[in-house]
Amino acid sequence: MVTLGSDAVLKVAIPSDGALYESTLLFLDSCGLRVNQENRRRYTASIPFLEGVSVIFQRSADITDKIEEGSADLGVLGHDRYLELRKEDRLTKVVMRNLGFGACSLALGIPDSWIDVSSIADLADLAAEFHDKGESLRIATKSPRLVEGFLLSNGISHFSLVQSSGTLEVAPAMGFADIIADITSSGTTMRENHLKTIQGGTVIESEACLIANKNTITGDSKKLVLANRFIEIIHAHMNSKEHFLVTANIQSECVDELARDILKRSVVEGLIGPTISKVYSIDSVDWYAVTVVVDRSSLMESVRNFREMGALSMTVTQPNYVFQSESDNSGRLI
Repeated sequence: MVTLGSDAVLKVAIPSDGALYESTLLFLDSCGLRVNQENRRRYTASIPFLEGVSVIFQRSADITDKIEEGSADLGVLGHDRYLELRKEDRLTKVVMRNLGFGACSLALGIPDSWIDVSSIADLADLAAEFHDKGESLRIATKSPRLVEGFLLSNGISHFSLVQSSGTLEVAPAMGFADIIADITSSGTTMRENHLKTIQGGTVIESEACLIANKNTITGDSKKLVLANRFIEIIHAHMNSKEHFLVTANIQSECVDELARDILKRSVVEGLIGPTISKVYSIDSVDWYAVTVVVDRSSLMESVRNFREMGALSMTVTQPNYVFQSESDNSGRLI
């Protein structure tokens, strides 16, 4: 067994700015991994539930670099940012692709006045027209790597990318770009700036992900233990969202017969089988509390089955965690 000492620190980088700052803290808190940050000006924090884990607050744009250089071992950031900024040496890898928050898309924004452009095919034709006139379609973006690959894959080869760190939506109005490619969640900001999205114009759908430097973690047995625990807690919490705990009170003269009846109905047999316990009622009737864990998609079907079996009442709760018999997190990291 590995003993975790005070010097065995796993560093987790999370956003210090932008939309993912609050949502990352809320997500970790929901997983039972509350971040203890003394004040907003401090850029380090701890997770009391996991001794040995240190949290480092970084700008979202810097997290990939911090993981790759080994300044941090794990990092939470948007998947689009990771794909845009990662190096090709593959020192980092995505260990959890979708964390369930921070959903957005990187999409093209076209001026409303371009009424003839409603699809990516139309844009390809327009780019060709620009080229024939000796001009280039100018696209303002903060994600040149992703946008270039997307345009080329859609047959658009005549364009120029204008990198900007400021507000992109004003680029067409100011005249330093013809269209934009920017992050959007609802499209409201684009519409308010007289821009529209087009069919097939989404570069990538993204949400928060968890990345790791596999070398720094797998090269240190103590870090590996902590990383496995950190990831497994998150995975078990996310897995729990797809399950419900259903308890039904059912009358039966024979508990074994009741169990057999339940096991005949696959929708209410639970993950392995039902848990059945005696209910001591004042009317001396043989009542049993049957508890099973069912998938979210099977909830109402399980309620119907229990009703058919004569259930008097049912309660439904959601577990905080659903752990598997073995962890596959070492495989995720390696």
